[in-house]
Order: sequence, then C-alpha cells, then structure tokens
Amino acid sequence: MRLPSLPPTPLPRPDRRRGASGFSLLELMVVLAIVAILALIALPGVPDKVIRDQIVEGMKLTDIAKAPVAASWAAAARLPINNGEAGLPAAEQIVNNYISSVAIESGAIQVTFGNRAHANIRGKVLSLRPGVVEAAPMVPVAWVCGNAEPPTRMTAKGLNKTSIPAQLLPLNCRALTPAAPLG
Repeated sequence: MRLPSLPPTPLPRPDRRRGASGFSLLELMVVLAIVAILALIALPGVPDKVIRDQIVEGMKLTDIAKAPVAASWAAAARLPINNGEAGLPAAEQIVNNYISSVAIESGAIQVTFGNRAHANIRGKVLSLRPGVVEAAPMVPVAWVCGNAEPPTRMTAKGLNKTSIPAQLLPLNCRALTPAAPLG
C-alpha cells in the first residue's frame, strides 16, 4: 500500500520583517576593521606633515632678514657678518610661534626652532644660504634652503648648519637624490 504524497513543506525562514534593511553585525565589523587598517597606514605620515607645516609657517619670519642681506650683496658684493651689520635686532629678538631666533652668520640666515614648535625640531637649526653669482652682484640672490643645492652657476655663501632630519624638511630644503636610470 502506498501512502498519498504530501506537498513539500517550505523550510522555515528567519523572522525578518518585510522591507527591513541594514547591515549585519559581521558586515559592520569588517568595515570597521578596514577603516582601522587604513588609519594605521596613514597615521605615521601625519606628525611629519605637521612638522613640515610648522617649518614652512615659521620660515615666513626670515623675510625680514633676506632683504638686508640681498641689498648688501647687490650694493657692495659683500654679505653682512651678523645681525647688527645687517641692521637687524639681536637674533633672540626675532621670534614667532615656532622660531626662537634668527641669526645672520656671514650672509647665511640660521633659524633656530623653539617656542611652540614640535618637540622633534625644537632646538634644531635650518640654514638659508644666499646663492649668488660672484661675478655679477646685480643678479638677485637665490635662497638655498637647508641641504638643497644652489642653482646652476650660483654659489651658496655661508655655512649650512641644518640639523633637522631630512625626512622632516620641506621638499625644497632637501638634497636632490640621483634619479634612477630610465629603461
């Protein structure tokens, strides 16, 4: 004897309200993990950028020292030895939020960071050296920042006393690295 066949019974479904949408807990955890990984990758560069921004902002103060140094070179093909000879106040009196002194030394502008500067550059020096064409003092001075090289056919005067680590310097203050050969 054969039993009559019954229609198949549907499998029970989870009790979800019709039209409900959103993310499951697992999906949210995956998204949070991805965001955390991206943040960890980005964070190491953030303090360096803050320091470079402080250097750039602080260096605006050097504009008051650049003019008399350049004027001295244009007038007499000679660079001032110190702040007094350049007609500037004492180095410790030229300050701003990030700079604790601006000193002229044989034409070079020696900037010491302090005050509210990041701890990694506090007490460190950045040099701005005048790049000049010795045979033509009427050619404007080009300022050579930190470890950078002077423009072609110009000579940088004064000592480079830059003590800020290269990775913290703005790009225009870094030494050029040789380019890799193409091909």
